[in-house]
Amino acid sequence: MRLRRISTGIALALAAAALLAAVPRPAFARDTDEHRRDEIRRAVEAGEIRSLADILNAVRGKLPGEVAGVEIEHKDGRWLYELRVIDGQGRLFEVYIGARSGTIERIKEK
Repeated sequence: MRLRRISTGIALALAAAALLAAVPRPAFARDTDEHRRDEIRRAVEAGEIRSLADILNAVRGKLPGEVAGVEIEHKDGRWLYELRVIDGQGRLFEVYIGARSGTIERIKEK
């Protein structure tokens, strides 16, 4: 009987530890976001990528609708802006733009 209580207690402790490990840590997320913003800011200042304002000016009139969201990602050694664009009929598009060149590389309807 005593052995069963000890193993139950251990099981509960392990379950609680697993649950705590699964809970997102807001401070860590904020630190990561801040680090990411700094990384992007440095890339713009170093001329590795163009600013979002420059990119939006470069593609104005070439998009299939209005910009509803923006992300930037560093993938395979290069930066890409990903714009979410909604057209007049409510269709959603993802537009991928080279962050250095400002050229539209791909438009994908979602």
